[in-house]
Amino acid sequence: MRADRMIATLLLLQARGRVTAAELARELEVSVATARRDLEALSMAGVPVYPQPGRGGGWSLVGGARTDLSGLNAAEAQALFTMLGPAAGGSPETASALRKLLRALPGPFRADAEAAAAAVRLDDTGWGEIGAERPPYVDVLQRAIVDRRRVRVDYARREGERSTRLLDPLGLVAKDGVWYLLATRAGEEETRTYRVDRVRAAEVTAEPADRPETFDLAREWQRVVAFVEGRRSLVRATLRVARRHLWVLRDHFGTYLEIVEDDDLERITVSVAAHTARSVAEQLAGWGAMIEVTGPDAVRAELARIGRELFDCYR
Repeated sequence: MRADRMIATLLLLQARGRVTAAELARELEVSVATARRDLEALSMAGVPVYPQPGRGGGWSLVGGARTDLSGLNAAEAQALFTMLGPAAGGSPETASALRKLLRALPGPFRADAEAAAAAVRLDDTGWGEIGAERPPYVDVLQRAIVDRRRVRVDYARREGERSTRLLDPLGLVAKDGVWYLLATRAGEEETRTYRVDRVRAAEVTAEPADRPETFDLAREWQRVVAFVEGRRSLVRATLRVARRHLWVLRDHFGTYLEIVEDDDLERITVSVAAHTARSVAEQLAGWGAMIEVTGPDAVRAELARIGRELFDCYR
């Protein structure tokens, strides 16, 4: 559910007391099915919204909380701002609305709601990877971040080696469907990044987590992205592709694609990057003759090698 629709839905419920899915759909200019899913998402997230069937029915806020959001209890406030926080990262309007909603909360709930909103960020730009389903331990880790509790995780490295680590969790980032945990090891200060899909088990402990007061998830993630991209963008290839296919390449390579020349109505020249010539070639080989790689020679040689291997295998 988009954060801006969530805010609009809550404001409509407060203003009118009760709305139907059809009325909400007309107001937000979405389908009735989407409006119904949004209302159900609010309810499942712990926000006090409930349906009343039959003639004259609709969806209402429990207790008729119509003037502000102070009708939310602590758990409901955390659930709401956990959902709102990630989407607010890329929209000034939503971030402003989020701040106004925070000010409407009772003082005792505000700190936890702010922590929930700051626990997760979304980064829509890919790293040339295909996002999988939401990993099973995202919610556990998020709960640990909000409650400021250390978490013990069973973590598998890329090579398959597993180890148990006691972490102070700092924040979660979903980058184009791939989830990352930013954390420090207990007793250390260096911020490390862990892929959540490699967490095999996670247990929230009773130990308080150390979280620097100056920690800023968005700023720290920018540092991580700059470091990773600096390591992965070691080889850059130039190629020409039909303009209508540009969006597919951009979706795959994300920030590793740059436009070089854009003065042809039919074809466009771009450059793409990866950590080795072989990796670049492997990601481009499936395009066949639809693209023309003009350089460097190392990437062209790798493409020729892949072509020979395929020919020898399937001729």
